[in-house]
Amino acid sequence: MQDDLQSAVGVIDDDPAVLDSFRFMLEVAGHRVLTFRSALEFLAHTSDLPCCLILDQQMPDLTGLELVARLRSDGIVLPILLVTAWPSPAIVTRAAELGIEGVLEKPPGEGDILSFAAAYL
Repeated sequence: MQDDLQSAVGVIDDDPAVLDSFRFMLEVAGHRVLTFRSALEFLAHTSDLPCCLILDQQMPDLTGLELVARLRSDGIVLPILLVTAWPSPAIVTRAAELGIEGVLEKPPGEGDILSFAAAYL
């Protein structure tokens, strides 16, 4: 893991192309980025949390909302942006209940991703 992870943006998505795209976009903007291919991979590193998370909803093992519920129940509160191909009213409502800062439809706009990251770095 990198030093000073609190200055890094975490990205969790099971699609390697999405991870690469988000990493590239954020690094070009000057941000440090940590990527995880699953919620379980991220959970293995919760002792070293990034400053914020960009999180996919549809993943194997744990969905994005399930991961956030687990983090919140463990007392872990950090800014989260949920990205999903299907932003249903139920997902948006549950995200709000969990204190997720926003829900974006895939593919999200570059400006939305960069604005979110910049707000927490």
